[in-house]
Amino acid sequence: MARIIVVGAGMGGLAAASRLGTLGHRVTVLEAAGTYGGQLGAYRREGFGFDTGPGLLALPAVYRDLALKTGREPLERLIGLRPVDPESRHLFPDGTELLLPNASRGGVGQALDAAFGAGAGARWGELLNRGRAVWEATRRPLLEEPRPAVDPADPYPVPPRRGLSRLLPRGRHTLGDVARELGGGPGPAALLGEYALRYGLDPLGAPASATVLPYMEQSFGVWYVDGGLRALADAVFARCGERGVEFRFDTPVRALERDGERVVGVRTDEGVLAADAVLSAVPGLGAAEPAAPAPGRFTVLLALDGARPAGTAHRTVVHAADGAAEARAVFADGVLPDRPTVQVLRPDDPSLVPGPDAEAAVLTVTVPARLALSAAEQDAYAGELLAHLAAAGLDLRPRLRWRETRLTASVPPPSLAGGHLAQANRPGPEGLYLIGAHAHPGGGLARVGMSASITAGLLGPA
Repeated sequence: MARIIVVGAGMGGLAAASRLGTLGHRVTVLEAAGTYGGQLGAYRREGFGFDTGPGLLALPAVYRDLALKTGREPLERLIGLRPVDPESRHLFPDGTELLLPNASRGGVGQALDAAFGAGAGARWGELLNRGRAVWEATRRPLLEEPRPAVDPADPYPVPPRRGLSRLLPRGRHTLGDVARELGGGPGPAALLGEYALRYGLDPLGAPASATVLPYMEQSFGVWYVDGGLRALADAVFARCGERGVEFRFDTPVRALERDGERVVGVRTDEGVLAADAVLSAVPGLGAAEPAAPAPGRFTVLLALDGARPAGTAHRTVVHAADGAAEARAVFADGVLPDRPTVQVLRPDDPSLVPGPDAEAAVLTVTVPARLALSAAEQDAYAGELLAHLAAAGLDLRPRLRWRETRLTASVPPPSLAGGHLAQANRPGPEGLYLIGAHAHPGGGLARVGMSASITAGLLGPA
């Protein structure tokens, strides 16, 4: 039985601790904050409940595997899990509306043809086929196994050039290039770009391998956890307790303790805690601070009077008035985007409202990294976002009871072949392992769970 210290009780730390406890190790989790869950936060006020981080789950197979490997039971026995259908409603600046079904390639194609004209669905289907090629080429080395010694090239199958374009020099194929190949006006390009933007990637400059993101969502579906995603953190925390994991909250780790080149524990305000292995999810404690931090997230929590209207989509995306200007603001100029892409989550969940005559909604916008905004500036921007939604035909202002804002400095993106790759789970010093969003295979709830699985496999059973 090895003594293992996990630094950080976010989802990566919880998932790793539960797996290692199941393997027979003696696991202690140290968390600087007073609770667990990391980005899977929740906020309650006056009977309203909100997810303050991500609100939907993609690729639930990661946590189904965790439930089976740590308790031999289906995930659905631990949490209420249901597919979101329709998957999303999209409102574009020219007034076009698109309703996408969940995990239905045929239904998505029909919806695109209806919104953007004949042929749009077939072109999108070809894009998803190329996204599938990326998935098949990178699933094992970039999702299920330790980071490879040699960074993989972008496997996106670039379509053959035609005419005089064949004579032009070939460069790096970007998601912006893919969007131009879609044709059909600005709508399909904006739809593709939203997937990248939501994950903190430049919709114009990200590698073409980012097509794997819409492929994954439209192939494996998008899911809602009853009570909000915080319930998933609660379930994994409970599983840790069943496996004998010890938690120490309000216990910041100040430094790694070393014996020569080997990490042998951590230093806290109470002294040194020895360990045979240390797993860190915290930048500066084994995980390097990113040279170029990823964009952040601006969130508005809305308490609304009146019942949620029948037929309301769980997720609505109001697209930016000018997608190129939005990308420049976020990724180049470092300023708040004007009339940006806004994700609106409106769950049909009675546990999140004080009664049947109320509704809870969450707005989310991708913003520049490490943006500093005063409380007054945040509230003013929230007002601008509500006006932007109203102009798109989604006016929530007459029903507003109160609103609150949250600003997350930076949200790590997923690792992509040909683009950003997170640090290896075993970075070099003996006894040190990296987990969480800053480690391979990068950010996002599913990938954080994968980092825990990979690292538990590296350590093996007691």
